[in-house]
Amino acid sequence: MSVLLHISDPHFGTEQAPVVEALVALAQQQRPDLVVLSGDITQRATALQFQAARAFVDRLGAPVLAIPGNHDIPLFDPYQRLLQPYARHRAAFGTELEPVHASPSLLVQCVNTTRWFRHKNGQVSAAQVEQVAQRLAAAGADQLRVVVVHQPVAVPHLEDVHDRLRGHAGALRRWAEAGADLVLGGHIHLPFVMPLTGLARPMWAVQAGTAVSSRVRDGVPNSVNLLRWQPAAAALPCLIERWDHDALHQAFRLVQTTPVRPWREHGLG
Repeated sequence: MSVLLHISDPHFGTEQAPVVEALVALAQQQRPDLVVLSGDITQRATALQFQAARAFVDRLGAPVLAIPGNHDIPLFDPYQRLLQPYARHRAAFGTELEPVHASPSLLVQCVNTTRWFRHKNGQVSAAQVEQVAQRLAAAGADQLRVVVVHQPVAVPHLEDVHDRLRGHAGALRRWAEAGADLVLGGHIHLPFVMPLTGLARPMWAVQAGTAVSSRVRDGVPNSVNLLRWQPAAAALPCLIERWDHDALHQAFRLVQTTPVRPWREHGLG
């Protein structure tokens, strides 16, 4: 079984030390094969904040795929924002802004949805959509096909509609045709799993809350997701687990498990 730990929006610079330690403990307990960090790694994209974030992920004990969020582009440094918007992200997490992980059971394709000229909203270009689709279409039958973005491709509440990824509708249509199973995101600090309807095949939006930041939504604690997947031949669903931080016990606790069954041509799902 492959285990993927999905972390989003830690906003280093606003991190809470006890929550950081609780998340490290969860990773040490669950031993994920891969960690996906879906943006807003820092609060203000300073070198020190990126260094703190890098030190944190190094403690998780697994390979990390990290994409920038809108907070990871310097806001108050116009020169850096215009000419080198991702320099600090690259120094901490590598030069590739759209990293890929491929194993016998997982294909994870990251997409950089930030733009230096946008303060908050993200977008995906036609070229990005097609590049992702081509990689998805080449995936093996046993691979869970995961796309990672920062801004959500779907939201459950009207108040969050303005935060949806620009270009999401066309991207979802094309990615569904190419075989995507899940689209992971963050940005709005609201964890949920939502089926995406009206597409060529079943897909789900999987959102993570803020992992360790004090910038939580009212009534929504810090949270992360764990995804568990066995190859399609096992005829089992992908399990998406939501783990919330329990402030009383200073630990992450499993609060919800959502089974989703990826569609395959050979009849599973």
